[in-house]
Amino acid sequence: TLYREMLKRILHKLTDTSDGGKHLPWITRRIMAFVQGYDHEKYWTRRAKVVDPSYKNVLLKVYYLWYIKRVDNKHHCSFGTSYNWGAYFSTAPYLPHGPNGIIVGHDAKIGSECCIYHQVSIPAGNVVVGDKVTFFPGAKVIEGIKIGNNSRIGANVVVCEDIPDNATVVPQKARIIQPKK
Repeated sequence: TLYREMLKRILHKLTDTSDGGKHLPWITRRIMAFVQGYDHEKYWTRRAKVVDPSYKNVLLKVYYLWYIKRVDNKHHCSFGTSYNWGAYFSTAPYLPHGPNGIIVGHDAKIGSECCIYHQVSIPAGNVVVGDKVTFFPGAKVIEGIKIGNNSRIGANVVVCEDIPDNATVVPQKARIIQPKK
């Protein structure tokens, strides 16, 4: 039974993703990246080089852009990445469900330590997102919006006006407009 308990603890440590997999061993992250088709560290390291105009290795930059577009296509997402320019991210966002369906416009500015769930749309048009903002699944932002630090944008919310710091935004309750006769 001692060996069984040790084996349980080891397997739990190798597979527990409660913190987004940040603590997982290298081999476990590699296997998960292979299965999911998305390696977070690799993607965001390469993206930083592609959008940086001071990075001079043109062939490597083109290859990295091809890799990024291939991952984007597989996961139906776009993080506003183009050659020498793109959406600005202070730090790579935390993506609990991977990049699935996330759209970020090419001139959006995203603060540090943001969390973006699947199917979130942040368009081009001078959108500014503060630090430590969480976007829950299906959230949409309209052009020209500024979202304050430490805000939480609820599931399926359409953000139409600026959001102050430390705010939580939730969708309107569903209501019946006209009952069928």
